[in-house]
Amino acid sequence: MTLVPVALGPRNHPVLLEAVTRGGANAAALADAHALVWAGNDPAAFPGDVPETIRWVQLPSAGVEEWFAAGVIQRHPEIVWTSAAGAYAATVAEHAFAMLLAGVRGLPEHLAATTWRQRELFGLVGTLRGSRVGIVGAGGIGRALIPMLASVGATTVAVNRSGRPVDGADEAVPADRVDEVFSTVDHVVIAAPATEETRHLVGREQLSRLGSKSWVINVARGSLVDTEALVEVLRDRRIGGAGLDVTDPEPLPDGHPLWGLPNAIVTPHDSNLPALRLPAYAAHVAENVRRFVAGEDLMARIDPVAGY
Repeated sequence: MTLVPVALGPRNHPVLLEAVTRGGANAAALADAHALVWAGNDPAAFPGDVPETIRWVQLPSAGVEEWFAAGVIQRHPEIVWTSAAGAYAATVAEHAFAMLLAGVRGLPEHLAATTWRQRELFGLVGTLRGSRVGIVGAGGIGRALIPMLASVGATTVAVNRSGRPVDGADEAVPADRVDEVFSTVDHVVIAAPATEETRHLVGREQLSRLGSKSWVINVARGSLVDTEALVEVLRDRRIGGAGLDVTDPEPLPDGHPLWGLPNAIVTPHDSNLPALRLPAYAAHVAENVRRFVAGEDLMARIDPVAGY
């Protein structure tokens, strides 16, 4: 049996080589390949000329805005492109859940305390049990987060493009009604893709709809949240707080107001743990190679029009 030839770039990483083999293909030179599995994070390093035999390219990142900004995907409209969306969902969802639970339980204030402040902090400590959490972007991360929230007694409202039901979610709302969600939930988790349409999806108007104990968690991209507006409402305690694994700007500069706010949790874009990243990508690659070989629909296919 002749195996489908798949190229690897920018180098033949052993873990990805094994994933290609496990998927039922064989590693080949780019000139001889029908597909390309890319492991580099810099769009500028991607080959300028891709052979006409290449029918599919797998990218290593879940968010692909940088690849669109560099024009890489647009240069080759004849190729099917897939991202790694969903590959890292479990660990990112776990991080979002940890930040939300920590915020609601008042852990940032407790961790900063140097004296017994029980009565003073009573009003800051809440529970997720019985709360209603909006998940803006019910893709892989959102779907992984839903059972975590359900395990502590929270209900969920999933926001996706179509408004179609999402497994495990108590309600689904289409993206064009996202503003309504901010008025009806206790907390919001942002897990949507970064596009021109989603820039500052969370701004002053949306933040004003939240309650004084509401937490906003962003594990998507910093551009989805208006940082200036967020700093204002956090300073004025108009919402409970924010948990941010991504920021705008990023990296967040030393001395930025967010660093000094007691109701802000900032982590340095490390929800996708480096030690788990390659094995997760390899598993994603193996399954997509298997699908490519079998002629099945590929996971995480990129929509050139939508931009993700």
